[in-house]
Amino acid sequence: MSVIEADSYFSIKFENDRFIFLDQTKLPLQEVYVETDDYNRIAEAIERLEVRGAPAIGISAAYALALSLKDISSDKSVDRFYSAYKRLEKTRPTAVNLFYALTEIKKVFESNTESQSLYQTILTRAKEIHQNDIAFCDKIGENGSKLFLKKSKVLTHCNTGKLATGGDGTAFNVIKKAFKLGLVNFVYADETRPLLQGSRLTAFELEKNGIPFAIQTDSMAAVLMQQNKVDLVITGADRIALNGDTANKIGTYNLAVLCNYHNVPFYIAAPTTTIDRTIPTGSDIKIEYRNKNEITNFNGNQVTPPNYEAFSPAFDVTPSHLISGIITEETIYFFPYNFL
Repeated sequence: MSVIEADSYFSIKFENDRFIFLDQTKLPLQEVYVETDDYNRIAEAIERLEVRGAPAIGISAAYALALSLKDISSDKSVDRFYSAYKRLEKTRPTAVNLFYALTEIKKVFESNTESQSLYQTILTRAKEIHQNDIAFCDKIGENGSKLFLKKSKVLTHCNTGKLATGGDGTAFNVIKKAFKLGLVNFVYADETRPLLQGSRLTAFELEKNGIPFAIQTDSMAAVLMQQNKVDLVITGADRIALNGDTANKIGTYNLAVLCNYHNVPFYIAAPTTTIDRTIPTGSDIKIEYRNKNEITNFNGNQVTPPNYEAFSPAFDVTPSHLISGIITEETIYFFPYNFL
């Protein structure tokens, strides 16, 4: 498989006082970039999954808050800021990076309300959050690649690469760095129903980076493990509780149970900003439910009678005892987890 310009795409960028993002709902068939300086348009992008992935959502929200103050007079800045803050905090309830970034920007705002350059001050902090994630992704990749003791076949779920973060990814970057070290020979990418982030986005990034792969439906993972075609599973995370219980894209819990049964290591890769130190267990994680049309429609086509109801959680929670290790930029944590 040939490498096709691995660095020729990006998920989010800030240039010339404008936020630029790749509309991921159009991938992999179209690479469409959207440019805006409207915080509400960024909020809509997060809700529509045009921008997605916990770290990328947080960074985007930080830039959106900064842009809410662009060209606003100081006497209107307080009302505008809190209006933007409330709008953004409603976009996605599960990804903790969103609330981390909003809180960090809010701290800076409340400490600098008298500043004559409030927009630039807030923007500087947003850029720091972005740069930090780039560094976190790099360290996560380095730390995770140490887990590979032989050339391995890896299975991953959803999308955790450049499209989901400010840097080169979490679980995906572990795979990419291990591949460059000659320690990955094949990747199985779960389709990740119902929105196909695996087959649309992870496959796109695997091809861009020249990593051999195959797509399979989520229900095929058990057969792969039964046939000894998976050496380890690595996924990302949207929120991690103090005890290590982890919320991630729906279908992740299935994989952890299958790995436990087949004696396959199951790893989570995420920055420490994804750890929610305010909740003791996964039972405290608020799970987002999506519109039933994401199940009853496919590519704009109705596939069931419209009166059918659908159960559509966007995430599930994997109990910590099923997780072999949690890979962060600091280190690899092992069960039992305690992030206090």
